[in-house]
Amino acid sequence: MQLKKELLELTQKHVPYMIKTRRYLHQHPEVSYHEYETTKFIKSELDKMGIPYDSPLETGCIGILTGAKPSDKVIALRADIDALPMKEEGDAKAEFFSKNPGAAHCCGHDAHTSNLLGVARILLELKEHIAGTVMLVFQPGEEKLPGGGKLLCETGYLQEKGVDAIYGLHTDPSQEPGKIATKVGPLMGSPDEFEIEILGKGGHAARPHEAIDPIVLGAQFVNAAQTIVSRSVDPTDAAVVTIGKFEGGTAHNIIPESVRILGTVRTLSKEVADLIAERLEAILKGITAGAGGSYTFKFSRGYPVVTNSVEETANILTSMRFLFGDDAANELEKPIMAGEDFAFYQEHFPGAFFFAGSGSPKSDSQYVWHHPKYNVDDEFFEYAAPLMAALVIGKE
Repeated sequence: MQLKKELLELTQKHVPYMIKTRRYLHQHPEVSYHEYETTKFIKSELDKMGIPYDSPLETGCIGILTGAKPSDKVIALRADIDALPMKEEGDAKAEFFSKNPGAAHCCGHDAHTSNLLGVARILLELKEHIAGTVMLVFQPGEEKLPGGGKLLCETGYLQEKGVDAIYGLHTDPSQEPGKIATKVGPLMGSPDEFEIEILGKGGHAARPHEAIDPIVLGAQFVNAAQTIVSRSVDPTDAAVVTIGKFEGGTAHNIIPESVRILGTVRTLSKEVADLIAERLEAILKGITAGAGGSYTFKFSRGYPVVTNSVEETANILTSMRFLFGDDAANELEKPIMAGEDFAFYQEHFPGAFFFAGSGSPKSDSQYVWHHPKYNVDDEFFEYAAPLMAALVIGKE
């Protein structure tokens, strides 16, 4: 219990640092694979702490914190550092709005990075309780394929370091600070993407019989694609098909030559994803062929399914309950269909991912991920930081 008391006291000591750091990062967002200034900032903070680091990728870095207890054990804690290519809104965070046009931290990665830097500070003061090594993974490119997690795993760096387990978190606006949620097994879906071009024949709006209207064909495809999940996928399998962009045309009286359609497929198994990809192209082929048009179809594999291992999930749940009581940790019954490239690490190491509450009315932080008004309640750090530290130092 003494360690618990010390851990919570240290958290309160470093929460102002995490809040300040998050506001700085929020004002200086950088999109995936362009996190150069963000990386410089992280490295400068690690330098101040005296924590050495390596840079396996062009952006991001990995801090190496060595505990006082001799051990071969290596635990990795991961935070993603990239922002989204979007404009933000919201009065609650107006004082630290993005200063970089076209980029915004509207998914919480600024909080993830600040939290891990705060965890590093806490762990430095608890080095005597740490056995082995802690790898502080500041990962780029979570928001864009192929995923920074994939690229980092492909370097073999973490494998060479002998990582025994890896943990990651995400802010969760649907829960208030002080609550976490996770589950054993599939936690998050596999987000695949598709890109389609429907090629018709342009013409005058008043003479449609002389044209092949790709907008009409595209509309037929969008409607037909929505029948795949309801009529081709086993009802006991989770799947989502969403059209995110429909682009075509230049004027009210011109039938265009082509339209472009972008969408995403979310599943919990490769087999279901393969089925949906096959059906999407079959529908597209039938609709275009029937009208004398043609098409191009590109299906891009996204991140694997986030699948939590038993021991690491138990460590998260028991650590949260140890720190904040039984009601603080929720075991989810079902996965969610959002994707996360944390899944790539789990292909190499035992690991678990969890959601930490970050939403409350007082901070106007209950907007869903990627909403322009997305915000994070500062109290998030009071619970997320000690939990991540506890995953390393254990419970005494």
